[in-house]
Amino acid sequence: MKYLVINGSPRKKNTYGVITQAKTNLEGEAEEIHLLKENIPLCVGCYKCINESERKCPHFDKVGPIIEKIRECDGLIIGSPVYAMNVSALLKNFLDHTAYLYHRPEFFTKKALVVVTTAGAGHKKVANYIDETLRHWGVNKVYRISFACGGKDALETSKIDKVSKKFGDDLKSGKMHSPKFTDIVFFNVWKALALSDDPIEADKNYWFATDLVNHDFSPDVKLGFVKKVFSKLMGFIMKKVMK
Repeated sequence: MKYLVINGSPRKKNTYGVITQAKTNLEGEAEEIHLLKENIPLCVGCYKCINESERKCPHFDKVGPIIEKIRECDGLIIGSPVYAMNVSALLKNFLDHTAYLYHRPEFFTKKALVVVTTAGAGHKKVANYIDETLRHWGVNKVYRISFACGGKDALETSKIDKVSKKFGDDLKSGKMHSPKFTDIVFFNVWKALALSDDPIEADKNYWFATDLVNHDFSPDVKLGFVKKVFSKLMGFIMKKVMK
């Protein structure tokens, strides 16, 4: 197994400590990316990644290689402390640069582990936010470890071992999990936009090049009968709405 760690903390303390312990329960190699050292400029909101191509992003030379490493890894680990009830500025800036992945999800066979720590509150909320973002990227399954350091959770280190082992075992199994209904809804929203009379050209090119326009969800992920019918229904509704 090949793991990629994206550390959104500017320090190597609580969040990194949890990541380090989690890694001891995983078999394989782990490459670490510390966003503080990447010096990614602030997203300027130019929309070029969405409207034209992610390669048109003025900071593609910084962001592109990280995305490529995500493509190459088997398992993704993303960590962040809670700053002002949200992810760190380092991680938020990186995620802002990946906004196009909401329109053009591609990581349908990836699984991820999210690590969030806080000195106070907000860890569950922040873990939910990262989880939601990854699912918009297409990520198949997201595991979460969130800690309120200094509180009762600080003593529950067995949680790190339990969740990280489950994450590692799931990766080794090769099993693809059925998507949530909300994931199917958004899949059909973006597919319908690509099929609309006035699509974003970059979106249209991606959805047709990958042949996702002809599927109810990623062909790498099997849908049960109910979800397949639900997807077809959502696809029909979204096409009508986009018209």
